[in-house]
Amino acid sequence: MLPSRDTYEALIDDFRWEVPEQFNIAAAVCDDWARLEPDRVCLLHYRQNGPADRLTYKELREQSNALANGLAAHGVRRGDRVALMLPQSFETVIAHMAIYKLGAIAVPLALLFGPEALAYRLKTSGASAVIANADGVEKLAIAAAGLAAQPVVISTDDILDAISFKELVKSHSTDFEIIPTHAEDPALMIFTSGTTGPPKGALHGHRVLLGHLPGVEFAHEFFPQPDDLLWTPADWAWAGGLLNVLLPGLYFGVAVVSSDAQKFDPVVAFEIMEAMGVRNTFLPPTALRMLKSVDRPGTHFDLKLRTIGSGGESLGRETLEWAQRELGITVNEFYGQTECNLVLSACAKLGVSRPGAIGKMVPGHTVAVIDQDGREVPTGTAGQIAVKRPDPVMFLGYWQNPDATERKFIGDWMLTGDQGIRSADGYFEFFGRDDDVITSAGYRIGPGEIEDCLTGHPAVALAAAVGKPDAMRTEIVKAYIVLKPDRRASHALAGDIQDWVKTRLSAHEYPREVEFVGSLPLTTTGKVIRRELRERAIREARS
Repeated sequence: MLPSRDTYEALIDDFRWEVPEQFNIAAAVCDDWARLEPDRVCLLHYRQNGPADRLTYKELREQSNALANGLAAHGVRRGDRVALMLPQSFETVIAHMAIYKLGAIAVPLALLFGPEALAYRLKTSGASAVIANADGVEKLAIAAAGLAAQPVVISTDDILDAISFKELVKSHSTDFEIIPTHAEDPALMIFTSGTTGPPKGALHGHRVLLGHLPGVEFAHEFFPQPDDLLWTPADWAWAGGLLNVLLPGLYFGVAVVSSDAQKFDPVVAFEIMEAMGVRNTFLPPTALRMLKSVDRPGTHFDLKLRTIGSGGESLGRETLEWAQRELGITVNEFYGQTECNLVLSACAKLGVSRPGAIGKMVPGHTVAVIDQDGREVPTGTAGQIAVKRPDPVMFLGYWQNPDATERKFIGDWMLTGDQGIRSADGYFEFFGRDDDVITSAGYRIGPGEIEDCLTGHPAVALAAAVGKPDAMRTEIVKAYIVLKPDRRASHALAGDIQDWVKTRLSAHEYPREVEFVGSLPLTTTGKVIRRELRERAIREARS
């Protein structure tokens, strides 16, 4: 845990990693607590019209032990990959624990994936078993058709032609001896978002949980505190939901709230936080921007929030100021990637917070801005954000892709592909991926600040900014905008939105073209797939 210190500098100086040689995620977040406090509640499932369902650490240990025995009976062994296609639910956590106890590798997959996306990930990972709900099983029937080896299918719902999850738990012993694992042994494969190319399976060791803890403690201001309670709308199949919330919460003995919601609804989000008394939440930037559509939430909902963390892409000044004004909380923005998450963060309690920046280095991590040759650039100079190895939070490599793993590094620096600068006092500012940066009339423009400004307009629900080729300026800024339900597209509104950005940012950053669209292409983690919009803009320029 982070040492208790009054200043950021003291915290950095005094922090030391303690990573044991032997470590198993399930032992640390499940069985250890079950021995100490078996009746302690670890999970709460929100019910809109009734009391929340509860699961204790004892129940989690017993049911995951039984499932581990059941998986073993169906041939799952150490090192095998087991895919999970499940929503936020008790079964999801039970399945994760069982997989780790077996020394197998969990491969979480989002239920939003279509058959082609699933087939690619199943084939790439070589999953020998899949645990899914009814929706997942239906997609699997199509996705697995072309696979050379058919995975064992286990369903949490009563489905013909699938092994019953409930029966496996019910019919097997609740005694199971965890397979000993080292901290470096593989535990988890999370596929990258695919914003810049084909998704890759980032393989993580059991130590990845320990690597996340300082960032969670920092972003949530010396987490845990008495009465803390965690919730996120983020899919637990994503690193943000699994490693920023679920597993750290269980590790610290803080109950984690789940819900059936598969699509983010800002009103429902406020209802969950109010009804459950949520104290700490991770809200991706897209979710936070959508919350802004709820008028004066502080007067309509009795919230108990203590901290809000946000990450995944740049948040921006407009949204930060809205949260301070309407919720009374300074959002602690943090930064990382699937391969190496939560390495930069803000912490308002320690005075580490600056609008437009994504915080400073989290204790225990070394982050720099480097040039193309791997040399650190002077402060205030743009370059690529990079993380130094070794680092407990860093991935082991891309699954069966050594060439891509090698390309991810220059020496001991892991390349993020993200452009940014570092200030003299240690703040990092992110302004886009290498290929997101817009070059216009000699200016290098990051899309994040523009998008944040656009969503501050009263008519705009979501927005994306990309560079469109232009003979005179190299590129111009083009904005794709989703309007709020009560607004209608018009030339006058487009002009008003352009003026909104021009007067709030600068004349060279405003979108010279505005296109109103019904939706934006998003990854399952809620990031805008700017690559698709950029390709669309290039086609328009050529036509």
